[in-house]
Amino acid sequence: MFDTIIRFFQEGGTFMFPIAIVLAIGLAIAIERALYLFKMSKANGSAMNAITPLLKQADFDSIARVNSDASIATIFKAGVSRMSQTTRRDEIESAMEEGVMEALPRLEKRTAYLATLANISTLLGLLGTIIGLIAAFSAVASADPAEKASLLSDSISVAMNTTAFGLIAAIPLLLCHSVLQTKTTEIVDNLEMAGIKFLNLIGREDTISTKSRSTD
Repeated sequence: MFDTIIRFFQEGGTFMFPIAIVLAIGLAIAIERALYLFKMSKANGSAMNAITPLLKQADFDSIARVNSDASIATIFKAGVSRMSQTTRRDEIESAMEEGVMEALPRLEKRTAYLATLANISTLLGLLGTIIGLIAAFSAVASADPAEKASLLSDSISVAMNTTAFGLIAAIPLLLCHSVLQTKTTEIVDNLEMAGIKFLNLIGREDTISTKSRSTD
């Protein structure tokens, strides 16, 4: 099998190596992003498990002291910090939205490169095939008439290897891009959902406080 792969590269021409480099870079980015998103998702889950009991108790001071670098903890701390300055829901919501916007670039970082690299590998494959076909027709033009058909067939087969490898590289990169984009969207949705729960709890607390004051 190793010999087959080596022969495949040799027959594909020089454009096989740039495509291989693009594929390697794309896979490295995909692995790094997958590990980061998995780590962030796990950290957010742990932080949410620690903060949920505090939310139920409305213990906002303890939430502000939670020691976690998770995005969800940062968003809650931003909301609690703004609560110490104002009781207006829209201003607290704005502070928490800023936390989400700060987390978003870190979650989406380099993911968009995968789609670009997939397009580059496809275009490199097509370019390699076109250049190979040009060289093949140039060689056939000066070849013996009896050998033209066989020579042209072999040359086209070799040139098409570049397109095939370009697609082989592009398909997994596009798949990785789709999976990572879906995971990023899931994390952002969880952050926004947690923020809404926080704001709803604040609203209930304000309502309870208002009723208590009116009763007194």
